[in-house]
Amino acid sequence: MGFAALERDAVRSLLAGLVLLTASILTAGAASLSTNGQATVILVVGAPGEDEFGSNFVQQASLWESTSRQATAKPITIGLASEGATNDHDRLQQILVAEPKEVADELWLVLIGHGTFDGKEAKFNLRGPDLSATELAVWLQPFRRPVAVINTASASGPFLSKLSAPGRVIVTATRSGHEQNYARLGQYLAEAITDSQSDLDQDGQTSLLEAFLTASHRVAEFYKTDGRLATEHALLDDNGDGFGTPADWFRGVRAIKKAKDGAALDGLRAHQFHLVRSGQERSLPSALRARRDGLELAIAKLRESKSQLSEDEYYRKLETLLLELARLYEPKGR
Repeated sequence: MGFAALERDAVRSLLAGLVLLTASILTAGAASLSTNGQATVILVVGAPGEDEFGSNFVQQASLWESTSRQATAKPITIGLASEGATNDHDRLQQILVAEPKEVADELWLVLIGHGTFDGKEAKFNLRGPDLSATELAVWLQPFRRPVAVINTASASGPFLSKLSAPGRVIVTATRSGHEQNYARLGQYLAEAITDSQSDLDQDGQTSLLEAFLTASHRVAEFYKTDGRLATEHALLDDNGDGFGTPADWFRGVRAIKKAKDGAALDGLRAHQFHLVRSGQERSLPSALRARRDGLELAIAKLRESKSQLSEDEYYRKLETLLLELARLYEPKGR
């Protein structure tokens, strides 16, 4: 066996040890860490239309509020109570202006209601002036923190391309603005976000990706059982390219299909968004968790590009990332 082969074997052994080391540090050292961050969950309940829809929107908001309390997040609800002279459109803008823009803590924006599309602009129906995708994109532009926008309304598809940006997760109930019938994704998503059966990788917590996959499958099952043609096809974008990925492209939590143009697939970032975290995750400060997430994304992207690198270069880069990941969790004073 030549020197190069011996070196590669040594690196492989080192990497395997680093993975085990990182896992052990997470288990043994995370309990000594504390978090001082808090996610914000903004729930926007739109104009109800018919009574049956309005009662369902209230139910969805109640589920999200309960989940937010369970997660010790800061919940803000718009659209369920009279706010005096300020309409819901302007109140949402004011709340977003007041939110911190450059922190490690997540901002969740959940739109519950109906939507419209006139062939050019998609809007979310509010009590009073409606919210356009273009407006919301402008309001979110200053944010450099992790942001998830979940638009569960009909005709919500165009919001995805407008809002897509690095560091964001965008979920829409439809793949285009022309799917304008009442969308059922919202109810299933509100239920799935804390459902243990949605925890596909069995790590003790349900990610936004897992909730999206579970809710999408339940939507498909509804239409199949009811013998109806599906009028909604949800999409998820989390790599900033403006192209969403449907749930049926995934097996477990991994996308298994490839886009025709070779575009990167979604899912990695959304799988790092957890509203209700496991005990181990809650023990990590939000800044450390954000750094960890960044390294995990870098490792995942490196693996995707493995075929474009020489074996030595690939393992050298992987070693660097895994060493940094292991150091990140090393207890103070070691």
